[in-house]
Amino acid sequence: MGSLLVGGLVFVFLSMATSIGLVVRGRLPDHHLNAESKDVIRLATAVVGTLSALTLGLLIASAKSSYDNAEVEMRTAAARVLLLDRVMAQYGPETDKARQLLRELIERRLSRGWTAETTDETFGNAPGEYQDIEAVQAVLRSLLPRGTVQHSLQARAVEVSGMMAEAHWLLVESGEEGLPWAFVTVLVCWLSLLFATFGLQAPANLTVLSILLVCALSVAGAIFLVSDMANPYLGQIRVSDAPLQSAIERLGKP
Repeated sequence: MGSLLVGGLVFVFLSMATSIGLVVRGRLPDHHLNAESKDVIRLATAVVGTLSALTLGLLIASAKSSYDNAEVEMRTAAARVLLLDRVMAQYGPETDKARQLLRELIERRLSRGWTAETTDETFGNAPGEYQDIEAVQAVLRSLLPRGTVQHSLQARAVEVSGMMAEAHWLLVESGEEGLPWAFVTVLVCWLSLLFATFGLQAPANLTVLSILLVCALSVAGAIFLVSDMANPYLGQIRVSDAPLQSAIERLGKP
């Protein structure tokens, strides 16, 4: 589900909850909303509000951690690509085919996007990314090194290409994580209850209604940001592919 849609639905739910509270307020007898009743309502909503704040804080921390990890992964991937290309360049012209395959791999990755859903898709005769990496590894393993230096460079190149393959499968396996939707569902229920009590206690004038709608929009914006950052390769707030763009400009140089 898109982050904008999630934020929009949260705003609708909170607005509906506020409206329900206002409608119920108009139909309740006066003694149900006397000072003592409002004090009890405030105490109860304080508990729910505290739980909501703690849950939202956990979701924000989780989303920020996912985003930061994705940024590190992108930079690490770019560094490994450059390192592998330089190691192969030092080996000699025998690695020209592997270097070309590596460049094509990165070009396809940039065109497809950096997501688990697209990373292994095939386009026409173009293989999935794991097949691209394995093709590079196959060329590297088929090399016949002459001397200690080339043998060391071959071993290093195979090692780095293995780390790239490992990062690929880690992305595939973690691609469905995203937000813990059970947390989000419970949080939205708590927030809806809070806004319903706001409407229950609020006088139905334009100033109060405007403030409640702005609050609902602010909360929905926070949920949108959490949802968007939990999927760092998609949405409005995504990890930049600038490190890979910079890396591809350096590939193939002698």
